[in-house]
Amino acid sequence: MNSSTLTLKDKQVAYRIYLILGALFISSLVASNLIFQKFFYWDFLGIYTFEISVGILPYPITFLITDIISEVFGKRKANQIVTAGIFASFFSLIIVYASAQVPATSWSPINDDIFNQVFGATVIAVFASMMAYLFAQYIDIQIFHFWKRTTKGKHLWLRNNFSTFSSQFIDTLTVLLLLCSAGIINWDRFGILLLNGFLFKVLVAALDTPILYVAVYFLRRRFKLKQGGELDLDV
Repeated sequence: MNSSTLTLKDKQVAYRIYLILGALFISSLVASNLIFQKFFYWDFLGIYTFEISVGILPYPITFLITDIISEVFGKRKANQIVTAGIFASFFSLIIVYASAQVPATSWSPINDDIFNQVFGATVIAVFASMMAYLFAQYIDIQIFHFWKRTTKGKHLWLRNNFSTFSSQFIDTLTVLLLLCSAGIINWDRFGILLLNGFLFKVLVAALDTPILYVAVYFLRRRFKLKQGGELDLDV
């Protein structure tokens, strides 16, 4: 089903859904850049203990959303969201930098030292995240659509997981290389953080597959899309 068969009302609904998905994507991305300096551990069923940054928590959401957009709205719309995320992240970086430059008042609950301790590494972190993000998200979309063409729109679970596993490894590796090179994280933590980060993302990607199926099912049903079909929102 394409734009020529969409009623005006359906097209407006489709645009609203696309914008909501885009808003969730951008907010998850920006939040992950701002909170990354806190690390936590998670004992997964007594099998494995993860040591990871809290910044990794919202990040898998971005890959889930781009997979939903890729499946329903197409490759071009997914790439547009990725590009918008880059601009949003750099804009948030400018805001954080400007906030750090103005002096805190004597009665401010958060003084300059605390603010800089929390957000001081944000400039480097956002740069590192953006490099990883730029590689990983575009690669995710490319691999997703490669498998979509190869399987003729079938086996959604395959393209979702194969694309996410590959891109998440690239994302984790690139971020850690840049953060360790900048001295934010010690090199002796590189190996364990790479393993923990990648395994966590793989686990989340596997767990979010049912969510992807449910979202795609309802969107296909709402807009009467055939398997492998995409909505064309371009005028």
